[in-house]
Amino acid sequence: MECSENASESPDIVKLKKVIIAALCLINEYYETYIHKTPCMTSSYRGDSWIGELLQGHQTRFHNMFRMSQTIFVDLLYDLENVHGLHGSSRTTTREVLAITLYILSHNESIRSTCERFQHSTETISRYFSIGLEALVKLSSLVIKPIDPSFENIPRKILYDNRYMTYFKDCIGAIDGTHVDARVSTAENVAYIGRCGSTTQNVMAVCDFNMCFTFVMSGWEGSAHDSRIFKFAIRNQQHKFPMPPPNKYYLVDAGYPMQRGFLKPFSDTKYHIPDFQRASQSIRGRKEAFNKRHSSLRGVIERSFGVWKKKWVILRDMPTYPFKKQVKIVVATMALHNYIRRHPSRDDPEFKVCDEDQSYIPPEAYEYRIGQSLIDNEGDMTNHEAEDGEGAEEMIQLREQITSTLVNEMN
Repeated sequence: MECSENASESPDIVKLKKVIIAALCLINEYYETYIHKTPCMTSSYRGDSWIGELLQGHQTRFHNMFRMSQTIFVDLLYDLENVHGLHGSSRTTTREVLAITLYILSHNESIRSTCERFQHSTETISRYFSIGLEALVKLSSLVIKPIDPSFENIPRKILYDNRYMTYFKDCIGAIDGTHVDARVSTAENVAYIGRCGSTTQNVMAVCDFNMCFTFVMSGWEGSAHDSRIFKFAIRNQQHKFPMPPPNKYYLVDAGYPMQRGFLKPFSDTKYHIPDFQRASQSIRGRKEAFNKRHSSLRGVIERSFGVWKKKWVILRDMPTYPFKKQVKIVVATMALHNYIRRHPSRDDPEFKVCDEDQSYIPPEAYEYRIGQSLIDNEGDMTNHEAEDGEGAEEMIQLREQITSTLVNEMN
């Protein structure tokens, strides 16, 4: 009987039934999605509870997650919250926003992976990562600068080390460039490919002898030469480059110009410390004597780059964020680097390794570098050595004076 009734239904009735069934399915889907939705993030081990446990737990466990001690985290949170606009919401605490930001920077975790760790939606994680990043960029204006802007005092690193005192008593820091992994559009690829063959942004930095960055110029194409970035930085006052006062100078390598306030090595002989190590530490001639001492002292910036890249893994494998955000990540992580280093607790294992062995340079410093030989790997010096600038003769005389003093005392 039922079969015969179904068979007798008109096409219009059948069509109406299908429409009603489809409508009921849509209503049910809407109800389950927006009215009686099934929660996605259901873990009882929610983000802020996890952070609270870590803050009360072992310092190694906390450092492994956020690359700093609990004490530094608490002080950083206070400064960002009260001075630099870090904020959360009724459902997300401020300390959770900071933890999300540090977690992504230190482990290079994806937004989706961070969602699972903190039990928030992708939109929430993405939004608060941006908020945390902006607060750290604001912090950078206060911490990425010299502690002593007048450079009146001789750095302790030089003052208490007979290898450098009195030869380099007027030296105030070191300058170098490094490359950070970059993700750019296909149309921009060529400009961002440097000698390493990968797309990178070229970052110029200045550091003091406490392994803190005192200036950063980020966002340049990987193919840009160091001397070009250097000239742009010192010629544009809005960038606030910490220029050396009279009779003071920075150490630079052969890729930079010799000019007043910037002392470079002899370019026609070996320079880098690994070159001397391969030669059983032997020194041939006065130029090598100067270069070895110069390279040893300037190694502080290589150690700084090494600790910085080792801590913040995101720098070595950048996600596909907009390039402006990638530049902010460089500045934000440098601000964190300085904040940790200058904290009164002086409690950090990566810095401790470098403090205990002044010759140690973390291998991460050499990523995107091709070897360490000034002659073999800097290329043809007529093409790659920067043209000398104003006051070059004055710096050449200083170099000769230091070299003569070194050689006389060695004999």
